Amino acid sequence: MFGRIGRFAVNRPWLTIIAWILATVAVVALAPQLKSTNDQADFLPSHYESVRVTELQQRAFPMAEQPSAIAVFQRDDGDKLSPADLTEVTRIAGALQAEGYDKVKSVLASPEAVSPNGKVALASVFATTKNHYDQALFESVKQLRADAKPLLAKTGLSMGVTGPTASGLDNLESSGDTDAMIMLATLVLIVVLLLLIFRSPLIALLPVLLILLVFVVATGLIATAAELGGLQADNSVSAILIVVLFGVGTDYILFLLFRYREQLREGQEPKKAMIDAVARVGETIASAAGAVIVAFFALVLSTMGMLRAMGPSLAIAVAVTLLASLTLVPAVFSLLGAKAFWPSKAWKKQPRSVVAGLGTLVSQRPRLLAGLSGGLLAVMSVAAFGFNAEFDSESSLPQNLESVQASKDLQRGFSAGQTDPSLVLVASKDGSRLDPAALETFREKLSGVEGVGDVSPAMLGTAGDAAQFSVVLDFRPAEEAAINLVAGDLRDTAHQVAPEGTEALVGGTSAVLADIRAAVDHDYSLVFPIAGIAIMVILGLLLRSAIAPWYLIVAVGLGFGATLGSAVLVFQQIKGENGLMFALPVFVYLFVVAIGTDYNILMVARLREEIARGRTQQEAVRLAVTHSAPTIGAAAVILAGTFGVLMLAANSMLQQLGFAVAFGILIAAFVMALVLVPAVTSLLGERAWWPSRDRQGPTEGDDAVPALAPEPATT
Repeated sequence: MFGRIGRFAVNRPWLTIIAWILATVAVVALAPQLKSTNDQADFLPSHYESVRVTELQQRAFPMAEQPSAIAVFQRDDGDKLSPADLTEVTRIAGALQAEGYDKVKSVLASPEAVSPNGKVALASVFATTKNHYDQALFESVKQLRADAKPLLAKTGLSMGVTGPTASGLDNLESSGDTDAMIMLATLVLIVVLLLLIFRSPLIALLPVLLILLVFVVATGLIATAAELGGLQADNSVSAILIVVLFGVGTDYILFLLFRYREQLREGQEPKKAMIDAVARVGETIASAAGAVIVAFFALVLSTMGMLRAMGPSLAIAVAVTLLASLTLVPAVFSLLGAKAFWPSKAWKKQPRSVVAGLGTLVSQRPRLLAGLSGGLLAVMSVAAFGFNAEFDSESSLPQNLESVQASKDLQRGFSAGQTDPSLVLVASKDGSRLDPAALETFREKLSGVEGVGDVSPAMLGTAGDAAQFSVVLDFRPAEEAAINLVAGDLRDTAHQVAPEGTEALVGGTSAVLADIRAAVDHDYSLVFPIAGIAIMVILGLLLRSAIAPWYLIVAVGLGFGATLGSAVLVFQQIKGENGLMFALPVFVYLFVVAIGTDYNILMVARLREEIARGRTQQEAVRLAVTHSAPTIGAAAVILAGTFGVLMLAANSMLQQLGFAVAFGILIAAFVMALVLVPAVTSLLGERAWWPSRDRQGPTEGDDAVPALAPEPATT
C-alpha cells in the first residue's frame, strides 16, 4: 500500500502539490477562528459541586457579582491610614471609575473595606462580564494601573491591583509571547540541525516551509471541527500545537529523508529511491502516527473538558502531518531529486560514523546494557512517588509582579483569601422560603471551621429559596492549604450542618481547583492505561508479535517514571519548590510517551526489517542501531531543544514543563530507543517476534547491497 502511495506522489508531483495548495487556500478562506477560554471551571463536568454552585448562582442570584480585581491602598511609611488618607482613596477610586474603562462597571471604595488594623484599604473593581479573563478586561486593568500613578502623586499612598483579572494579566505578560518564542526556537533548531546533518540549505529550509503549510491546514481543520462539534479549546492548545506539528513533522520527514539518502547511496535513481523510501518507512511512519493519534484520542475519556478538547485537536494535527509526510514531502523532493542535497556531495558516500561503536556494543553486550539502562530508569522512577501536584499558579510567577506584591500587601490587614472568597450556597429542596434564623446558625457553624477567616451574612436570592454566603479563607485561593480546606473540612461541615430540608454547596476558585484535582486523579487512573493498551495493539499489529509490545510498553512506562522523577529531584528536592504543575504528568504523557514512542517504533521496525532480510539477531541489532541512531538523535534533539527554550521563561511552571519534556524526550531517544529496546530484543532473540515466523530471504537487490556503514548524527 505504501509503495502505491509513494509511486502516486512521486509520479504525479505537481498534482499532489497543487492539491495541497488548494486545500490550504480553502482552509484559510473558510475555516473559523479557533475559540479559547482561560476559565478552568468551563472544563469541569456538570456533576462537580463547584459547577453546580455556578449554575445555582446564575439562577438564584443573577445580579450577584464578585470583584474582578481589587486595588490595595496603603501608606508609603506603613502607618495606619488617616481620615485624610481614606478620603484620598475614595477620590482616586471615583476618578478611576470616571474613566469609563471597557468592561468595567464600577470602581468602589467603601468604609467597610478598611482592615481591622487600619493599615490597608481596598477598592473593588466590578466588571460587566463574569469572565474575569476577558481580553478587553485585561486591557482595562492595565490602563487603570497606569492612570492611577499620577492620581497617587504627593498623597503618601501606594496602590497595587490584584485579584483574578490582575493575576491573569500578569501571568500572561510574564510568560511573554510564548507561542512566538517556541515557534522561533523551533525554526532555528530545525534549520541549524538539518543544515549540519545534510549540509544543504534546501533540505534545511524545505521541511520548515512544508510544516508551516501543514500547520495552516491543521489549525483550520481543528477550528472547523471545534465549530461543528461545539468543542472548546484551552489557550494552551496553540503553543502545544506548534510543538506537536513541528516535532512529529520533523520526525517523520527525517525518517523519510534518511531512508531516501540510504537508497540513493545504494545507487538507485532518485525517483525510485524516494518510492522505495516511502514503501520501506511508510508503515513505520503510519504506525508511529497511529500510536500518537490513539494516545491523543484517549484524552476524550477524560472528565476534564480541557483535555477532551486538546486530545482530538492534537490528533487531527498528527493525522494531517502523516498525510503530508507520505504525499507532499515525497512529491516535493521527487522534483528536486539529488539536487536537494546541493551543494554538498557527502550524501554520495558512506562517511565514518560517530555511532559505529554503539551498534556493535549493544549487539555484543545486550545483558550489560539492558541492566544498566533499565536500572537507571528504574532508580530515577522511584523519585516520581514524591510528586506533589501544585495548583497555585501565583506562586510560579515572579515575585516582583504587581498582583503578587499587592496580594502580600493585602495580607498585612486582611485574610489572604480576601481577593477571591469562596462561596457557600444553601438551597431549599422543595422550593420553600428559607428560615433566616436557621441560616444564621449555619453561618456561625461555618465560621467555626479552622482556616475560615470571615463569613458574610446570608444574602437571599430573588425567590427566597436560596442563600449565598461569602467565605474568606485564611489562605490564598489557589494554594494547597485552601484547596485542602475546601475539599475537606469546609465542605464536610457545610453538608452536615445545612438547615433541614436544604442542600449546601461550596464553590469558588478553591472549590474549582479541588474538583479539578479530583478529576485529574480520576483521569490518570483511566486514560493512561487505556492509551497504553491501544498503543500495545498498534505495536503488535506493526511487528506481528505478541511479545515485543509488552517490553516496549514497559520501557515507555520506565521512561515516563524517570522523567517525572527527574523533575521532582530538580524542582522539589534541589530547588525547594512546593510542588510541580498539576498538569505535568499529562504533558509528559503527550510528548514523552506518545511522541517518544515514535523512536521505539522506528527502532523495532528496522530490527524486524533486518531480521526479515535474513540477518542473524545480533547482526540485525547492530545494523538497526547503526542506521537508526542518526535519525532518532536528530529528531530528539530538535524536539527536546524546542521545549528546552521554556526553561528561559520567568514562570517556574513553564520551566518545569520545559525541563521535564526535554529531558524525557532525550531519555526516550538515547536510553530507551537506542539502548534498552534493542538490547532486550537481542536477549529475547527469536522469541521477541513470536508467533510471527516471517523470515524472508534478502529482498530484490539486497544481495548487491553490502552491510551498510553507520550514518552519523552530524558530519
